[in-house]
Amino acid sequence: MVLLRTEMNPLVSVVIIFWNAERFLRQAVDSVLCQTYPHWELLLVDDGSTDGSAALAQSFASATPGQIRYLTHPGRVNRGMSASRNLGFQHAAGHFIALLDADDQWVLDKLEHQVPILLGYPEAAMLYAPAQYWHPDDPSQDFIQDIGFLEQTVCAPPTLARQFLRDSAGTPATGGLLLRADHVRRLGGFVEQFRSMYEDQAFCFKLALQTTIIASPEPWGRYRQHADSCCSVAFANGLHAGARRRFLDWCATYVREQRVDDSALRAILVRERRTVGRRRTAIAAAGRAVRHFIPPSVRLWLRERRR
Repeated sequence: MVLLRTEMNPLVSVVIIFWNAERFLRQAVDSVLCQTYPHWELLLVDDGSTDGSAALAQSFASATPGQIRYLTHPGRVNRGMSASRNLGFQHAAGHFIALLDADDQWVLDKLEHQVPILLGYPEAAMLYAPAQYWHPDDPSQDFIQDIGFLEQTVCAPPTLARQFLRDSAGTPATGGLLLRADHVRRLGGFVEQFRSMYEDQAFCFKLALQTTIIASPEPWGRYRQHADSCCSVAFANGLHAGARRRFLDWCATYVREQRVDDSALRAILVRERRTVGRRRTAIAAAGRAVRHFIPPSVRLWLRERRR
């Protein structure tokens, strides 16, 4: 199959990472296959899966050689979400890169709409849009993410870096991004110390701190909500506060390393780190109270009920 690469119809490299995502992967791939924009390649990056998702991805690659490729780490080890996305970046041939998680889906005209927008702003490294928070089992809970923009907006650095720190819920879901490949590679891609939680936010913070970004209010992706997602598991196990603290510490270090002189950004970082510190202290105090007043047998029963 010949993949067209012209000035007005650039090749888009779509990167789907997956780990034991057999029950969702086919739907994600189908949402790429059905795109009304035809000039894409698909890189399926296996992060050491032990279920049938690797075989499923390989079957897609065998059925459409040249347009769909299967990738994995040496030895098929599990290296985390950031390293897996970066592996996809290394093999991407496209002028643009689009990301899609294995449990999410795109709308049919996602690329058809996004590519012309990013082409119109050659200085921009990224275009992003809100996600539809998608509850397949209960559509009444669906809602569109509020990213704070009602019309297409050009955001110079570090405007969005401040916004992403103040409102982590407004950070774009990866499925809504379209990226310029050369900018992404110049900034080093995803931060590999973040294997799961905050890997997307660290990446978006890097870009927002140093590059121009286009924000669009139109949703083009469905962000599936389910109990096995990394965010759901982190919240259920009380890991979210610690992950946010590590993210904010990394942001503060990165700002210093890049010698970004922005007093408003520094003030937001100080406030957010203090807020997380107070929350962790309160959670620890509550945990000590529970251990002191509730018998171990009752605590074990409650833990099993929560699971």
